Amino acid sequence: MKIDNSTFKAPPLRPTSTPQRAPENTSQAAESVSLSSSAAPLQKAETPPVNATKIKEIKDAIAQGRFQINPEAIADGLLETARDLVNSQRQA
Repeated sequence: MKIDNSTFKAPPLRPTSTPQRAPENTSQAAESVSLSSSAAPLQKAETPPVNATKIKEIKDAIAQGRFQINPEAIADGLLETARDLVNSQRQA
């Protein structure tokens, strides 16, 4: 069945309203950040703390299809992180 569009007229376009502005943050609370003494050497380091050799090995393994994903290790890591977060919230 074919529908004849010759008699169909689209409704006229209505002008759009002016965009609404996002509410401004009226919070006056001051925030501060302090770093531990162990962070100071990392800030002063000229090179980032990465192991370029290990990164290259992983990239090569991925490119060659040799990279094996261990879902159990990933799950264990996620659970351990969750436990740490829960424990740190309890101590705070």
